[in-house]
Amino acid sequence: MTELAPAPSVAEASTVAPETAQTPASAASPKTTRWVLPETKKKKKRHLGLWIGIPAVVAVAALVAASLVLIAPGTTVAGVNVGGMTVGAASDAVSKRLASTSIVITGADGDPIVRGAQLGASVLSAPKSATTELTGSDLGASVDAKTLAEKAHAQSPFWNVTAWNAKTSVTPTVEIDEKTATAELQKVAPSLFVEPTNATLQFDAATATYTVTPAVDGTGVDLDSFRDALQNALVSGESSVEVAAEPTVLPASASTEAVTATATQLNTILDTAGFYVGEERTVPVDRAVVASWITLSTNDDGTYSYTADKAAIQKVVDTLPAAVNRDAVNGTEITDTEGATLDTVTAGVDGRALGDTSGVAAAFATQLAAGKPALELPVTVTPAQVTKTSRNIVVNLSEQRTYLFENGQVIDSFLISSGTAGHDSHTGSFRITAKLTSQNMGNPDLTKAPNYYTQNVPDVMYYNGDEALHGAYWHNNFGNVMSHGCINMPLDKAANVFDWAPMGTEVTVTY
Repeated sequence: MTELAPAPSVAEASTVAPETAQTPASAASPKTTRWVLPETKKKKKRHLGLWIGIPAVVAVAALVAASLVLIAPGTTVAGVNVGGMTVGAASDAVSKRLASTSIVITGADGDPIVRGAQLGASVLSAPKSATTELTGSDLGASVDAKTLAEKAHAQSPFWNVTAWNAKTSVTPTVEIDEKTATAELQKVAPSLFVEPTNATLQFDAATATYTVTPAVDGTGVDLDSFRDALQNALVSGESSVEVAAEPTVLPASASTEAVTATATQLNTILDTAGFYVGEERTVPVDRAVVASWITLSTNDDGTYSYTADKAAIQKVVDTLPAAVNRDAVNGTEITDTEGATLDTVTAGVDGRALGDTSGVAAAFATQLAAGKPALELPVTVTPAQVTKTSRNIVVNLSEQRTYLFENGQVIDSFLISSGTAGHDSHTGSFRITAKLTSQNMGNPDLTKAPNYYTQNVPDVMYYNGDEALHGAYWHNNFGNVMSHGCINMPLDKAANVFDWAPMGTEVTVTY
């Protein structure tokens, strides 16, 4: 009996070969056929979701990063749309807008100013195309664009959707470079300018004085109107704007005040220049000579500076020893008993010897250039010796005698006549307060006090009101009271005391 397996499908039959089992020829059993099914291969899993997700994540991350550094859409800074830009790009955009903004210059009547001078034609005949037009860049205009962009990003970041198309409060402040703007305006519109004239400085040989010619101011253009116009244009987003050229005073760079200050300093130098020993201007220098040492230089701004010629100064330095060196001269002074000086009989003069002068000329040149006209000389000083002699007068009424003292020792004494009864000479310590070589005393009308009149009284030395030491030629009764209160002295003694006793000499009247 034969057993058949189920037939395979067409697909299986085409891929699987039958396996045939045969028995020996002598076997009586019939041939049997068996079908074997093929192995089924497992399919690999494909992770398509992972490959699709990675680009999406990267895109989201990039979007998030961009939202942190970009400025919100619709944001404007100084009239420039900076939405979607980085701070750096926004800064550049604002700067470029300012630099490219054009300015048409008009006159006071509103008509455009033309480049007539530049075209070699008159202003009236200049073509319309010659209108003076500049840019912000020409005027050296600038704005802190980086700060503006940073403020805009801080107020309106890309990530904050509520800030999209929102109005920001970022306002620019435009600056203009004064030198750049003035130079450019002078070049394109010279008719707007009148050059100022600087003050000048010169030495007047006739008066040996530095004099000043005053400055004259010029006329220029008010740059604030240009700055304001550029700023308004930047805010409003305008690419061109008209500006009326308003005249303004163009001051001289070397003003009268500045140059006069230099002249004053130089004239002070001429007044006081010299070689000093201490506070003494030992060797003055003539004003014209000092001026010949000085060289004036004009600075870039028209003001003045000056230097001094060391070689010229050296010529005077070479003459200093003869003018400076001297021997000491001793002095003599009259003092009171306390040592206070009453009179200088002979003034003491210090001796001095000039030291090394090899660096004097260079030092003086440096000092003069710094405005210091006094050069102190290197000298060795020998102090003068001063002899002091004290002097005082004592009148002894009991003895009717006057004593002259020097340094506490009596050097002379002589008889005198003091006041009579009722006209007593007053006692006390006094000082000579007035000296007259001759005086009329009393009253010519003898019927009136003091009822006497004496003419030409010699060598009068008042010491106590109307009481005085003086000579008496009308009597020779010295040693006895004779006067109306004064101290009468012999004529020769009075003359000697008058010369001997300086003002302030102490007078002691005693019994």
